[in-house]
Amino acid sequence: MTELGPAVWPPAPIRAERLVLRESEARDRAAAIELSASPEVGTYIGGARPRDELERTMPEVPGQRPGVFVVELDGAMIGFVELNRRDAEHRSQVRPDAGETELGYMFLPQVWGYGYATEACAEALDWFTGSHPGEPVVLTTQTANVRSMRLAAKLGFTEMQRYEEWGAEQWFGRWCPVALSGGGRAWQSPRSSR
Repeated sequence: MTELGPAVWPPAPIRAERLVLRESEARDRAAAIELSASPEVGTYIGGARPRDELERTMPEVPGQRPGVFVVELDGAMIGFVELNRRDAEHRSQVRPDAGETELGYMFLPQVWGYGYATEACAEALDWFTGSHPGEPVVLTTQTANVRSMRLAAKLGFTEMQRYEEWGAEQWFGRWCPVALSGGGRAWQSPRSSR
């Protein structure tokens, strides 16, 4: 994926109510391997990767690139949130030339159901809005991934299209920030801005 444009990377750690979003470090490698090897995590993203392969190929500092936040709870990594701009090499099947930034996330199964993904993704979107005012963000997930569909709704993504790919129905949504007078921000449905 291409750079995120004018944003300074890495940003200072973002402190949320319960979480910290920060740049990846070498101490995150074991949790990153656990995340990628998890059958539960891999269910909707092509399957778990073999642990022995991950041990050999995972970089010393996993996910160290612009747009990737490690999500930390009580000093330990529990997942990743990514903001990746689509480029010519990684085109969206839905909008191949849009060049939009896509939100992605993966969390360890033992932390599912506590609202951490919602909190972390909302903080990442807020950071993105501050760095890229007015730019939309897209999200793609399988419709069978009920948790991800609920998260997209909570974050304010609006369905733009459904399509078939990788043997499953995919959901494509869009999120648009809107600046408010007085310096605040609000989320706006892309359909209401047409």
